[in-house]
Amino acid sequence: MTRLAAGTLVSGLVATGVLAGAGTAAAASGTSGTVRGEGGAAATGEGLKTYGEAVIRGAAGDQQVSAGLFEMFVEGGGMLQTYGVDIHTPTQTDAKYYETAWSGTSLGADEDAGRISWILRNSYPQVNDLAALADRAGVRGQLTEQDAAAGTQVAIWRYSDDVDVEAVNPQAEQLADYLEKSARSQREPRASLTLEPPAVSGRPGELLGPVTVRTGADSVTVSPPADAATSGVRIVDRDGEPVTTVADGGEVFFEIPEDTPADTVELTVQASTTVPVGRAFASDSRSQTQILAGSSTSTVSATASATWAERGAIPAVSARTNCAEGGVDVTALNQDDEPFTLELAEREYTVEPGESHTVTVPLAEDRAYDFTVLGSDGFEKRFTGMLDCRTRAAETGVDVQTLSGPTPTPLGGTAADVNLAATGASSLTPWIVGTAITLVVLGGTALVITRQRETARES
Repeated sequence: MTRLAAGTLVSGLVATGVLAGAGTAAAASGTSGTVRGEGGAAATGEGLKTYGEAVIRGAAGDQQVSAGLFEMFVEGGGMLQTYGVDIHTPTQTDAKYYETAWSGTSLGADEDAGRISWILRNSYPQVNDLAALADRAGVRGQLTEQDAAAGTQVAIWRYSDDVDVEAVNPQAEQLADYLEKSARSQREPRASLTLEPPAVSGRPGELLGPVTVRTGADSVTVSPPADAATSGVRIVDRDGEPVTTVADGGEVFFEIPEDTPADTVELTVQASTTVPVGRAFASDSRSQTQILAGSSTSTVSATASATWAERGAIPAVSARTNCAEGGVDVTALNQDDEPFTLELAEREYTVEPGESHTVTVPLAEDRAYDFTVLGSDGFEKRFTGMLDCRTRAAETGVDVQTLSGPTPTPLGGTAADVNLAATGASSLTPWIVGTAITLVVLGGTALVITRQRETARES
């Protein structure tokens, strides 16, 4: 029997948890953790680098913002250029970002995400001949890099946030209008590197797998488990031959020696490639979601785990954010010869040998979650994270034009006044203003009461 234990968590880990475990090995170690994203590039945000100005039109006034290209440094080497999604969410300084599927971000529930992908492929910096871009868009006058970046970002915001926003520069605004009107839906690009499935299981003395490599790189380097030298675990092909490199579509297996005590190990694969334009990047600090506009040759990686035990059901359990359904998909893959029973949301699910089953756990937006799948023979796996699936405008359920934001910046203001693209509209501002008004009212009331008491005493 397996059940779901739920709780709360103070930390805010993002996107996808991939965990596997079985038997007493999991129970003894109390294993838990989160692997962010499906695999691919991990990077640190460096802020806006090429940008112009834009204005958000709203009933409460006009807000001036900076709009353009962000840059990120990739862990292991490489540089990414991105545009922002979710205009009212701040971008945190030095935020860590992880490549992820659209389904793990607000793009997953956005029917216009495919149009954003078209914009990215048909504008700056993918089209770096600015004269040709200006001619194609019918731009009157010279189009600079700053104008091109601002116009592209504005067009993206119109689809990602459904916001009334205009570029300040006329050339940038003309480009934004052209991109918005010309955009056609395109498919989501595939990940730069993933392993499918992310978790496998079985008995010692068997080949556990296969794990299939999916990548656009020419070749992928395979790193064996950290303790492979002592445990005897090897990464091999279907014939049992050691594997050190593999191409797209290649399969690898975990070879577990007989009589090896129950345990879980992890392999890592790594490659150098360009990340496909249109890939989403989510952070682990609720920093503004990014979407890729350009990539140098960058380091990408992915991991997969293998769990084994001599007896009992040995499921491989993983979790992935599903923003379209507003929750997390928990998948149990049973590669053993005994059924595995999973209980989630007070319902039982039996996964037969050689089959898998996915259950969606509904979760609250912007709330940390922490739940553990428990089972017989000491099975225990914990999933933690924070659901970040909607833009700030969508979270309020109110049209963005009526939102209370920072004090509007006049059109003559500078980028330093309000920089939503770099910092986001502060959600504290309405609270501060409301608190100040309340204090003024309370102070005035207290003064009136005091004067009435003094008058009464004098009488």
